[in-house]
Amino acid sequence: MLVKDMLLKNKKIFFYFILIIFFLYTTKVYSDSNNKISLINYLGSLQNFSASFLQNDGESLSEGKVYISKKRVRAEYLSPVKILIILDENKAMYYDYELDEDEFFNPKNTNAWFFYDIFRNRSFFDDAKIEIEDNQLILKKHGFDVESERYFIKIYFENNPLVLRKMEIKIKQESIILSIYNQNYNEQFSKNFFKLINPKLLN
Repeated sequence: MLVKDMLLKNKKIFFYFILIIFFLYTTKVYSDSNNKISLINYLGSLQNFSASFLQNDGESLSEGKVYISKKRVRAEYLSPVKILIILDENKAMYYDYELDEDEFFNPKNTNAWFFYDIFRNRSFFDDAKIEIEDNQLILKKHGFDVESERYFIKIYFENNPLVLRKMEIKIKQESIILSIYNQNYNEQFSKNFFKLINPKLLN
């Protein structure tokens, strides 16, 4: 009887151990899923949004501002070179103020595509993973672009309250870090602000 009782006791202990592990795992999955939904909804809600950014590509620093509307993204590089980029899902415009040159292109064929997909493509992060680090939530995604080049993206958010803080993008051999600050959630845009037209023609 003693051996039988010990076996039953061990089975109960094992059962409770499995139950605890299952509970902890499902709680984490549930929490990760909720955090992920919150982050995707947050990015999708940025429709009258602007922020300043500092871009570091490992060789140089650039400063600029990004503007988000319901359908388009506008990125203005202010220094060291003044450049304008406006992105829609399948079309985009690049304008160099100093050279007074514009170019129209498909954003998916350049490394500029991530600006649009991060902010306006609601399904882009469906297969993303979540990490929690200190008071930060990190949205991680990797995949292949239209040219079959592998990319890695990390989006950092301050938690409570939820605020976009940083983006890390690696495509091919290029690595870009964008530090985000001066967020404005109530921007007012003129009707021509996101038009894919040489800005000189709007004046």
